[in-house]
Amino acid sequence: MIIDLPSTTTSQLNKKMVELRERGGAVALGRVLTLVIVAEDDDQLEDAIDAANEASREHPSRVIVVAKGARTAAPRIDGQIRVGGDAGASEVVVLRLYGPLANQGQSAVVPLLLPDAPIVTWWPGQGPKAPAKDPLGQLAQRRITDSAAEKNPIRALLTRSKSYADGDTDLAWTRLTNWRAQLVAALDLPPYEPVTGASVVGEADSPSSELLAGWLAEYLDVPVKRQKTTSAQGIMSVTLDRPSGPIKIHRPDGRTGTLTQPGQPTRRVGLHRRDNRDCLIEELRRLDPDEIYEAALRGLSKLSNARRRTTATTPKTPAKGKA
Repeated sequence: MIIDLPSTTTSQLNKKMVELRERGGAVALGRVLTLVIVAEDDDQLEDAIDAANEASREHPSRVIVVAKGARTAAPRIDGQIRVGGDAGASEVVVLRLYGPLANQGQSAVVPLLLPDAPIVTWWPGQGPKAPAKDPLGQLAQRRITDSAAEKNPIRALLTRSKSYADGDTDLAWTRLTNWRAQLVAALDLPPYEPVTGASVVGEADSPSSELLAGWLAEYLDVPVKRQKTTSAQGIMSVTLDRPSGPIKIHRPDGRTGTLTQPGQPTRRVGLHRRDNRDCLIEELRRLDPDEIYEAALRGLSKLSNARRRTTATTPKTPAKGKA
């Protein structure tokens, strides 16, 4: 069910949601958190709501979407409430703010927050340079950005690495979960030798490639080369050098990788690119500071000058949000 409330107030929106809960038997106590989505355009808005609806099946929540209308219009709030099949296991409130209210998202959101429930703010598109200092970021225990959705992904990532605060995270980091798991598992197999160096090959504008290289540089404390390629999207390969021979995961197609290492048979591993829904579900499972992400950001400064080198070949159209 979708209910439009043009030229409304937050008080009227709250009153309508109470009425809907009483009529339908839903209770706000069943919500485990409030998810605030800051959307820049309508296409982005609907994609983000779809991802939040899917995530709500594991994390029932109230979803508040803040969308900016025309800044030159008279000040008003157009509201929309979605419940039932149009909201997954959550209740969705869309606020479109016009005129001077376009910059007052925090004031519009506060009256709609669930009492005593944690708050997560998500920017599915362009986000602030310092999420913890943004008015909507200041409300939240967890702040989720997506460097891959920025006009200049690498610059956005490096900027946020300088302003990191506990609670910050990035979907470009979440997309690496399967890569990190495969590398850790490979190091747990014989021969048990130290890693002497590493390299990560990926698209030039892939923030996930940067973060993976930073993570390796910080935790292995060895030289890590970040090499660029135009022959694949996202991350193409990772190599860990050891005295007896390298561990290498090569994924040219964005779906299945090949793991090779000395003394072990070649194995195929699933490394399908993760969508925003899966990444959002994972991020909502924790509200504490992500210390490993923070360490990966520190590692960015340790990458060798090979970051600027480009390897081979036939150009392909970049795909944003891919790891």
